[in-house]
Amino acid sequence: MLGAGSVGKGGRRLPSYGHRVLSGLPDRYASILLAKATAITLPAGAILFRQGEAGDGCYWLQRGALKVTIASQHGQERMIAVLGAGAIVGELAMIDGLPRSATVSAIVDSELTFVSRAAFGSFMRLHPELSGFLITTLVMRLRQTDEEAAAATFLTVKARLARALLRIAEVLGHDAKDGWVAIHEKVRQEDLAAMAGVARENVSRTLGEWRRRNVIAASRNRKLVLHTASLEREAATSPQG
Repeated sequence: MLGAGSVGKGGRRLPSYGHRVLSGLPDRYASILLAKATAITLPAGAILFRQGEAGDGCYWLQRGALKVTIASQHGQERMIAVLGAGAIVGELAMIDGLPRSATVSAIVDSELTFVSRAAFGSFMRLHPELSGFLITTLVMRLRQTDEEAAAATFLTVKARLARALLRIAEVLGHDAKDGWVAIHEKVRQEDLAAMAGVARENVSRTLGEWRRRNVIAASRNRKLVLHTASLEREAATSPQG
């Protein structure tokens, strides 16, 4: 396959950014499309593309980690997703030609494969039978997004925040000991709030409670350390009545 969805520890599927329209492309077609792809190395901190730029192609993340941020009209930035190896970014802009809806940058040194919009257009002209595949996949992804959004409205604040932390740990986490995972990169509470879809004040209050309960901790060098089993239980918190 051209890419893969993200699955958290224990096999529970986690929410992810974007529709991943090309992730289910059959292998024989993926190999043809990737034959004209370009390898790209992106150092930590570098911008892959910015919100509002033209969508000139899509990127398949081979190694590393990316963050997806959006900016308000006043210039405030919020991280809404982190992506690990196997993720595809920019495919919708490549298909519809609209500007990029977010800024994507490298959290750590990353390697990607770039497929241009021109190459994709030529590919589709040679393989028009895939039009039906794209339509079916778009409908399926839209339905999945609607279902995830509806389900999230019934989750508790703690469950939403736990899911966001587990997603970050899945991409950036390093195994510590006794079921703990350390995240070396700084994670702002504002970004956690944006990823979880909750108020900043709720993030601060919940993190404080989790520290007291030994669900999370901060090490001497200010790494965030998570007890994943405890967060899995928090993520499965019963819906609000």
